[in-house]
Amino acid sequence: MADVIGRPPRFVDRVAVLTGASSGIGREAARIIHAEGGSVLLADLEEPEWLPDDGRAAFVATDVRDPAQVERMIAEAVGRFGRLDVLFNNAGTPGRLPRPETAELPIEDWDDTLDINLKGTFLCSKAAIPHLRESGGGAIVNNASMLGIVGLPDSAAYCASKGGVVLLTKGMALELIADDIRVNCVCASFIDTKMFNDWLDLQDDPDAARAGAIEQLPIARLGTAEEVAEAAVFLASDEASYIVGHALYVDGGYLAK
Repeated sequence: MADVIGRPPRFVDRVAVLTGASSGIGREAARIIHAEGGSVLLADLEEPEWLPDDGRAAFVATDVRDPAQVERMIAEAVGRFGRLDVLFNNAGTPGRLPRPETAELPIEDWDDTLDINLKGTFLCSKAAIPHLRESGGGAIVNNASMLGIVGLPDSAAYCASKGGVVLLTKGMALELIADDIRVNCVCASFIDTKMFNDWLDLQDDPDAARAGAIEQLPIARLGTAEEVAEAAVFLASDEASYIVGHALYVDGGYLAK
């Protein structure tokens, strides 16, 4: 494969499964891994916006809350591409928008947020681990959040789910490093994705809300999906071979305050 990025491609002959990959961060991560020689299985509820027809990319409709669908997703990747080396647990939900305070939070909203963000990460990891072991090791990268590190009013379910992802990451990392499976997560701040823009659309003054979010970031701008994807792909690559159980802040300085 031609070296088009100034260094050898990192994912030649490797296979990655990426959830929540039809758009945003998941799509960008899939594009990077594919461009660097990897085969990618994109999983999401909706058809992807990007899917090359070259034999190294496929899509499987998957609800990460459903163990049977998750098992089918992993089996499809291994059956189609022959192995599994990387899992990027990116599928997630912000929960109901606008988010209510805890006392007004419907139980079904709590359950749905935890089921997608935390249980989904667990189910996908559980299904992938035997195949990663069979491949001789690999990497699991989880998409957590800055709100898995610090709290935010009216966001109890989301904070709980993402805080759970951070500690699930650390627990799995200590279990799996003996199998040469590295587990890490990324914790992003305000990223210019559909999720963030859906929240903006619900504000009385979206422009003011956007400016207010940016004001909280020392870097003075929103992050991009590609910037978070680059961090996740780095953690999935051999360049991060000594990084284990780490929560990587991709937050424009938010958590440094």
